[in-house]
Amino acid sequence: MKEQKTTQTHSENESQSLKNESKNELKNEMPKNSPHSQNAGNSQSPRQNKSNRPAKKEVRGTFLNNVVGAVLIFIAIISIYTYTEGNKAEIQKITISELAADISAGKVASVSVTDDDLSIVYTDKTLKESKKETQSSLTETLANLGIEKDKIAAVKIDNKVDSGVSYWLLNILPFLFPILLFFFMIWFLTRQARGAGVQAMSFGQSRARLTTPDDSKVKITFKDVAGAKEAKQELAEIVDFLKNPKKFLDIGARIPKGILLMGAPGTGKTLLARAVAGEAGVSFFSMSGSEFVEMFVGVGASRVRDLFKQAKLTAPAIIFIDEIDAVGRSRGTGMGGGNDEREQTLNQILVEMDGFEPNEKVIVMAATNRPDVLDSALLRPGRFDRRVTIDLPDRGDRLAILEVHAKNKPLAEDVNLIVVAERTPGFSGADLYSLMNEAAIVAARENRTKIGQYDLIRSIEKVMIGPERKSHLMNKKEKELTAYHEAGHALLASVLKHADPVHKVSIISRGRAMGFTMKLPLEERRTQSKNEFLDDIAMSLGGYVVEKNIFGDLTTGSSNDLQVSTALARDMVTKYGMSDKIGPIALEASSGRALFGQGVADKEYSEAVGTTIDGEVSKIMNEAYDRALTIITEKRAVLDAIAKALVAAETLEQKEYEQILVVHGIELKKKEVIVEEGVVITD
Repeated sequence: MKEQKTTQTHSENESQSLKNESKNELKNEMPKNSPHSQNAGNSQSPRQNKSNRPAKKEVRGTFLNNVVGAVLIFIAIISIYTYTEGNKAEIQKITISELAADISAGKVASVSVTDDDLSIVYTDKTLKESKKETQSSLTETLANLGIEKDKIAAVKIDNKVDSGVSYWLLNILPFLFPILLFFFMIWFLTRQARGAGVQAMSFGQSRARLTTPDDSKVKITFKDVAGAKEAKQELAEIVDFLKNPKKFLDIGARIPKGILLMGAPGTGKTLLARAVAGEAGVSFFSMSGSEFVEMFVGVGASRVRDLFKQAKLTAPAIIFIDEIDAVGRSRGTGMGGGNDEREQTLNQILVEMDGFEPNEKVIVMAATNRPDVLDSALLRPGRFDRRVTIDLPDRGDRLAILEVHAKNKPLAEDVNLIVVAERTPGFSGADLYSLMNEAAIVAARENRTKIGQYDLIRSIEKVMIGPERKSHLMNKKEKELTAYHEAGHALLASVLKHADPVHKVSIISRGRAMGFTMKLPLEERRTQSKNEFLDDIAMSLGGYVVEKNIFGDLTTGSSNDLQVSTALARDMVTKYGMSDKIGPIALEASSGRALFGQGVADKEYSEAVGTTIDGEVSKIMNEAYDRALTIITEKRAVLDAIAKALVAAETLEQKEYEQILVVHGIELKKKEVIVEEGVVITD
């Protein structure tokens, strides 16, 4: 059970936005429960099951689009060619007699002779063309026309001879170009149609991402994974089998074919799977559970077969399926029919896992944060028979994770990661990564080259609650109300015996909260008792009690407190068996939808039992309210002192807050350390 990290109090006066959010949630939920709703990834009509008509329509449409595009390109090329040729300046053509007269008059600068064609350049840069006789040269022709030799010598005559290749190209190209363009269009269209057809037929191929053993850039080992000591010990056996399978096979042992990694989001399930492959030096095929299922029937099962085929060809190998609950949910729960595409994919996974031989050295690993909804056939011996639970990191693991994420970050001299680890109970590895990254962003935004302790502390609050809303300025009345609201929470947390001590109180807006009270446990714990739950509920009602009995009015700032405390009281009655009247009965599954692999309704009890549950929840809440009211009435002087300090400073750290408590005679909570001589109370 994830430990409650902070108590957040909201004072936004956003009742209208809460109503709108509730309406939107109802709209989003209605289609999901409708019997006529269709799941594009899982449900198929009978016609779609018989053929791949959507694929054919897609290919036909692509081909027609390509034809239209090619025709438009052809028309554009012809238009450009016609426009270019039409805009060329026309060159004047003259007779040979006119050329002779111009040469005699000294107007011609040069003449280029290409076979019978003459290109004439005049002294004024004018260009003209003419033709001569085929049998005689230009000089002979001009002499026969009576042009003097000195006049002919004054003109530069350049005789050009076309080579065979250029001659034939100039004569054939006007006819050859349209033919080549036509064949290019045919090739382009057939290539596009063939590509669309191949793509339509490749749906059944696996899209797994392969990481080879020699890929050093993405290779990860157990040294790169901080914390999770027990999980790494469990997985070390898998590494040993992949390296030395003969040792296990000779003694008749069979390594588990499937390893299921279970844990909260962000605890490092995928990272551990990659570390196993990196330690063993084997190929790593990774794929998400949602990538198996498509809109076409049979695609998911085909991809499963292709994935396992690839893994067997590259054995030893690891197949990793992330979020396997996307295809591995319990069958027969009414979610989809018996021919549901998701169920076909699950059936194929079960068959492939059961068909392995001991010497094939292919291991399947999967990760999920919802193991309670998986089908029982997946969890039976011979499939996912080894289950590795990855818990949230404790204080030592959090310190190790912070040190890993701080390797490439310049830290200031005042940074103490031990304090950061103590302030982050319930944080996952992903939360700690986000914390270090946010601290680096804050330091860079403020033009500093090193990350300070203050940056890390601010990042903790940002990850927990949200960023500061500096633009939200409260008026005097709101500030006083928020200060008393948070003081009520803090005072109850300090007085109640089983509540966690307060580390910080603030009335600076963060995220959707107008203020917050941060309380952290004295030591790590995995379970919580009934008395701790009752004190947490009373502490959550501290702001509500203060607003109602001191200010004589209620605001929307207590909405989140009421939601959290009411949900906790209901869980005590229906899940944890902490109600004397109901007794030791679990009336709701932890997920609310599936219990022991079976589909369940939202309620598994009668209306009479439901009425009793509501009465027990109301009783817990009212008793917590009375306890909170009694303490706040008796400790009114301490409440006023905390509220005034908050109005003045806006934020009270642990030492400043505890000084107020000591002045008013409230004993501070201290940690019990057990030693050989007995119990010693320390600071």
